[in-house]
Amino acid sequence: MKDSTWTPIVYAVGDKYIVTVPTEVPTVMWVKIGDECYYDHSNGVLRSDVTLHKMTVPQDELDREARYTLCWREVIERKPYFSDVSEIFEQSFEFMPVKRGRVNVYHIADAHGDTVNTVASAKRFEAEYGKIDLLVLNGDIVDHSGDVKNFSAIHKISADVSGGKIPVLCVRGNHDLRGICAEKLADYMPTAEGGKTYYTFRLGGIWGLVLDCAEDKNDDHPEYGNCNCCHAFRREQTKFIESVIKNADREYLREGIEHRLVIAHNPFTRRYESPFNIEEELYAHWVKLIGDKIKPELLLSGHLHSASVTLQGDTADGYGQKFPTVVGSIKDHKTGYVAGCGLILDKNRITAAIVDKDNVVDVYELKRG
Repeated sequence: MKDSTWTPIVYAVGDKYIVTVPTEVPTVMWVKIGDECYYDHSNGVLRSDVTLHKMTVPQDELDREARYTLCWREVIERKPYFSDVSEIFEQSFEFMPVKRGRVNVYHIADAHGDTVNTVASAKRFEAEYGKIDLLVLNGDIVDHSGDVKNFSAIHKISADVSGGKIPVLCVRGNHDLRGICAEKLADYMPTAEGGKTYYTFRLGGIWGLVLDCAEDKNDDHPEYGNCNCCHAFRREQTKFIESVIKNADREYLREGIEHRLVIAHNPFTRRYESPFNIEEELYAHWVKLIGDKIKPELLLSGHLHSASVTLQGDTADGYGQKFPTVVGSIKDHKTGYVAGCGLILDKNRITAAIVDKDNVVDVYELKRG
């Protein structure tokens, strides 16, 4: 662990950060912020029989300190009595919380295991527009969940772009549900309480709602082999959206909110042809609830392997959306071509820049209000 090239990732969920670190040898681990320590433990027992450590820390404390120290011991032999462990190793990291004012967000989806070109596109965005303040991984970062080794792509991209210094949001995509290890994905990515992959977040002046559309066909589709219950999972999220609206004063109406975003891998504002024409009643309800009550500036999605902006009344507007849908993820499996989407959140407008490893491919301007 001492010589590992892996970097901690600071994922944002709710009002917490989840600091995650992979390890190739048994270790016990904790994070120190100021004088306070936050441990990876199971009811007081430090975890060592894991390949990914997760430490939950208060967001306001890390934002205030703007620095954290990773601490660990290598476990040589864990015994019922007198376990043999190493000395304490430490490594400190700067942290740059999201501030109010202009914010650069970079969005990656549909990498399907390609860590090289996706990271290169993020670096190109930084070269063109300045440093990234928030990284969003919006589903299908892995090609499938047939092996836990695939999940390393999530951490690799996060580490190479964020360097452990900026917040990262991680959202599940439909391909993430495919494979024998799909049920274990929540152990390898940040989740809300109870392992939920949907939640709200607050970073600086940004408030956001993360939704998980899960699979893109009905549960009884032969491709899934009767191993999914995504319809019930999506209905669960309808109740969650309603609870967020009920608690608006503690969510998107809180003082200091400058931007409201909705993030979901699948752009659920569209209607699709069979067999992808699922949940039309439910998605119509989501679009109405979100548009009438939350009134976000945009929905940020991937899934379609393309880039576009859909406004109310456009051909791709399936349910009368009252907010733009930005689809920002180009992926060509045949050529390997990849492009992501950078959002520049400013006082009067939002700019969506589609960027590959060499160029700014397209730019969309969205006026606020």
